[in-house]
Amino acid sequence: MKKSILLIALLVTTGAFAQKKATMTVHADEGKQVIPKEIYGQFAEHLGRCIYGGIWVGEDSPIPNINGYRKDVLEALKALKVPVLRWPGGCFADEYHWMDGIGPKDKRPKMVNTNWGGTIEDNSFGTHEFLNFCEMIGTEPYISGNVGSGTVEEMAKWVEYMTSDGDSPMANLRRKNGRDKPWKVKYIGVGNESWGCGGTMRPEFYADLYRRYQTYCRNYGDNRLYKVASGASDYDYNWTEVLMKNAAHQMHGLSLHYYTVKGWSGSKGSATNFTKDDYYWTLGKAIEIEPVIQKHIAIMDQYDPNKRIGLLVDEWGTWWDEEPGTVRGHLYQQNALRDAFVASLSLDIFHKYTDRVKMANIAQIVNVLQSMILTDEKGGMVLTPTYYVFKMYNVHQDATFLPFELNSGSMNVRDDRTIPMVSGTASRDKSGVIHISLSNVDADNAQEITVNLPGVSMKSVSGEILTSKNLTDHNTFSNPDVVKLAAFTGAKISGNTLNVKLPAKSIVTLEVK
Repeated sequence: MKKSILLIALLVTTGAFAQKKATMTVHADEGKQVIPKEIYGQFAEHLGRCIYGGIWVGEDSPIPNINGYRKDVLEALKALKVPVLRWPGGCFADEYHWMDGIGPKDKRPKMVNTNWGGTIEDNSFGTHEFLNFCEMIGTEPYISGNVGSGTVEEMAKWVEYMTSDGDSPMANLRRKNGRDKPWKVKYIGVGNESWGCGGTMRPEFYADLYRRYQTYCRNYGDNRLYKVASGASDYDYNWTEVLMKNAAHQMHGLSLHYYTVKGWSGSKGSATNFTKDDYYWTLGKAIEIEPVIQKHIAIMDQYDPNKRIGLLVDEWGTWWDEEPGTVRGHLYQQNALRDAFVASLSLDIFHKYTDRVKMANIAQIVNVLQSMILTDEKGGMVLTPTYYVFKMYNVHQDATFLPFELNSGSMNVRDDRTIPMVSGTASRDKSGVIHISLSNVDADNAQEITVNLPGVSMKSVSGEILTSKNLTDHNTFSNPDVVKLAAFTGAKISGNTLNVKLPAKSIVTLEVK
């Protein structure tokens, strides 16, 4: 097996590997499905330095802040056009009691974050801090409720506290704590990973529990909740089957978690010290989410043929070993060019299934796993390669997905996976502008691709590119611009055809007018 892998890698490196000229035909007049902006959702958990030191430093911090929120992080997230943000977990959600996080900060009780390193949580970032932050960056909040260790009454009162405008006990408590008008809260998750850290439940038990808890998540005024059931991990199709069979009529959405990870025990590998073989294996694992999505959708279609219920991939991304010298259990990892490809290939896949996939939330937004941003305690901030993918791809938010055929060379990688050398997606925005994103995953060779757009009269094409010298390249506090966006001039118009030359290991988004 090792010999065959080395031979494939050698053939690719020397150019003897079958180099098939790539072609893409985009059917610009056949688009029907809109790519929900929520596909570009984010996830913020009380884990490591995601909240404290990432988003929140407090009003008295020497780090520049706006009412306690890091100013640089806030501005970077505004530029990213974050559509939805999930909070407070994750595993933390099912041990979080929301009333501990309201009222005067000096009177809020502390707790031990038993899931993530035994860190002391002082609850200084709670409901008001989160929902106000969402308003500041213009994002929709997605609240994960506590089913694992919380009560029905506790969840019901939380919904009332956040969304009721009446003369009710929880609405008046909110007013006492400084917020007169209710917030708009659309998404409510009824538990998280109930098969694991959220209670180690059987699907039959959770289905009944979900039905009970969601009953008391009421709509107040004109606020309408979108209720999300805790769905499966990866390949657990039985969980989806049981939930759809027993609780489909009580849900609006069903979650799915999928991580690009080598395994849950032992070393997961370094985020920055890896081989070319590791890189290709990672991409093979990342795109395996497509058959996983297909199988979960097939089950959902049996019980919900009209596709009323959304599939929400509300945790996804890479998971590597923690960086040496960081706190165990805080899941702080670096972010290399390889992670950018996991992001682009995953988003390409999500776009294809938006008749069912209505949201996705990469894990996580700052300082944890495949994050957008890294910060340090001295006030430094780094934008990651994954940040730049989300920035160059945000042109696809709420645009019409354009069906296409893409043919390119491919290669077999470890574990019998096959990966295409070129991945892509296309959309038309509300002003009629077409955007085409292309990823050349070939680590060594440029790819020439002919993009046909029948019936489209093109006047101009421009673009951005993300690439770097090495697959392992990443941005650091001392050198924050190793991997960043640049102008791309490698696309030429010829009638209704684009001739594009993609450098090795590059991600490009084109704008066609």
